[in-house]
Amino acid sequence: MMKLALSAAAAGLLRSLLARAGIDRDRILLTEFRSTDWQSLTFMGERHEMQLRLPGPDAEALVDRLTTGLADAEFRIPGQIVADIGLARAPISNADGSFSLHIEALTIVE
Repeated sequence: MMKLALSAAAAGLLRSLLARAGIDRDRILLTEFRSTDWQSLTFMGERHEMQLRLPGPDAEALVDRLTTGLADAEFRIPGQIVADIGLARAPISNADGSFSLHIEALTIVE
């Protein structure tokens, strides 16, 4: 198994999203994850883009659980605040019954 080198903010965000799903971690496939440094005049943080694949047969219900209220969700990531999070595009239904999600988020240092 290959491990990704994720920042503390990125790893915390991914853990929080997986916990939000309420299922075993091995049911969600991380297909892409990219983080870039971000800063404004007063804040420092990271912008994150991730793609997840959710296998069937209950993939549609899982998509609903992950995405409903996502923009207003509270995340507990030590030393970080999730300033913005949401779907970059509508969920994609794949031919094998799975769904693909593209999520974007901004975390800032507390």
